[in-house]
Amino acid sequence: MTSTPAPVLVGCSHGTDSVPGRAAIASILQDVALARPDLDVREAFVDVQQPEVDAVVAAAVGSAPAVVVPLLLSVGFHVKVDIHGSVDRPGAAAARPLGPDPLLVEILADRLAAAGLAPDDAVVLAAAGSTDPEAADAVRVVVAALAAHLARPVTVGYGAGAHPRVAEAVAAARAELAPGGRVVIASYLLAPGFFLDRVLEAGADVVTDALAPDPRLATIVLDRYDAVTAQASATWSPAVSAEA
Repeated sequence: MTSTPAPVLVGCSHGTDSVPGRAAIASILQDVALARPDLDVREAFVDVQQPEVDAVVAAAVGSAPAVVVPLLLSVGFHVKVDIHGSVDRPGAAAARPLGPDPLLVEILADRLAAAGLAPDDAVVLAAAGSTDPEAADAVRVVVAALAAHLARPVTVGYGAGAHPRVAEAVAAARAELAPGGRVVIASYLLAPGFFLDRVLEAGADVVTDALAPDPRLATIVLDRYDAVTAQASATWSPAVSAEA
């Protein structure tokens, strides 16, 4: 009898020159592999690092279907062009990005608590930013959810691609501060690297750590993978027949 092999899970991130950033991103897929040791989990990138996502998907579909899970927080060029281009072949599909998601809001809130958020502090969520309107919409969902979770206002600043920029958002928040309050940035960034370095220079009193490492990120990755697998499994045929 024949069966379709479980789809390969390809975790695709942007890529970074930052050594801590690379370790943080790698930790997500390490946690995925620990949670689901039955899965073939592979790493891929759209820029800076190798292997490129197109090559990883092409190699995977020679023996099994492949699901690319963007290790990115919102849609944008890399999701719509690079990742979706890589799955434009039989036996491959792409999941949606990690954000927005309630677990990301929980992680942000935990990072703020760890940073010692006080009642009089102003919170600015710092996102990488994109010119894609869908990306801005996704960030606004997270901002609203975090504000509801904290029961306090949260404003937003972007590293690039959208306004206000992080430094502008920090300056605006400082202008409205209560006496003794601080401006605290919630880093809506997966890992250390270029954007977190810019956030650290934006003038806030406190900047939280990036989202990774955190085992909840693996839960989101697997949710995205499982959603695509459940939908696409009926249409995928085995790339290789396996005797069972």
